[in-house]
Amino acid sequence: MKLDRGYLIALEGVDGTGKSTQCGLLADFLEATGYPVVRLREPTAGVWGQKIRTILTEGRGDVSPEEELQYFINDRKEDVEQNIAPALKQGKIVLIDRYYYSTAAYQGALGFDPQKIIEDNEVFAPRPDLLFIIQGSLDESFRRIERGREGFSSFEKRDYLEKVRKIFDTFTGDHIRRINGDPPIEEVQQVLRQEVHVLLGIKEIS
Repeated sequence: MKLDRGYLIALEGVDGTGKSTQCGLLADFLEATGYPVVRLREPTAGVWGQKIRTILTEGRGDVSPEEELQYFINDRKEDVEQNIAPALKQGKIVLIDRYYYSTAAYQGALGFDPQKIIEDNEVFAPRPDLLFIIQGSLDESFRRIERGREGFSSFEKRDYLEKVRKIFDTFTGDHIRRINGDPPIEEVQQVLRQEVHVLLGIKEIS
């Protein structure tokens, strides 16, 4: 189906809310409906994204929090220039798993100003037409994480993710939809589809 313009839809939330699963299902649905879809995730697979992923898996080492934040900015600038902006210009739906709101929440939990991070990113990164913040209980999130990550210690990260979640709760805007991620996957997916239905004007949804 041909769109009148490109649309950017971002999915955000703390670890374990089901965000990535829902992003993939939504992309599958839109592609099956006939819409041109570009699937992205951040951090990317680029040079800066790989640096970030190394930090996430191996620890920060001698990288300062300020340098880490700059890695996210550099990675996103490349993503916008190489992927997001061209796809939007071509009239495609860009579905992205994590975006600058994650940077604001996660780096904000380390002491940075979340609002300033958002403002700095919006200088070069387009604001999503629709932003899903997937929410849920931390207990359920940790159950999901522990099922999927061998050796994960919930004790070490619970306080940090609680801070992250509280920062996500402060974000406002008419493009933001807060979605409960605790119900069964199919139920959550249906809620997302209905919101996209409104955004794109899909006449029928299944």
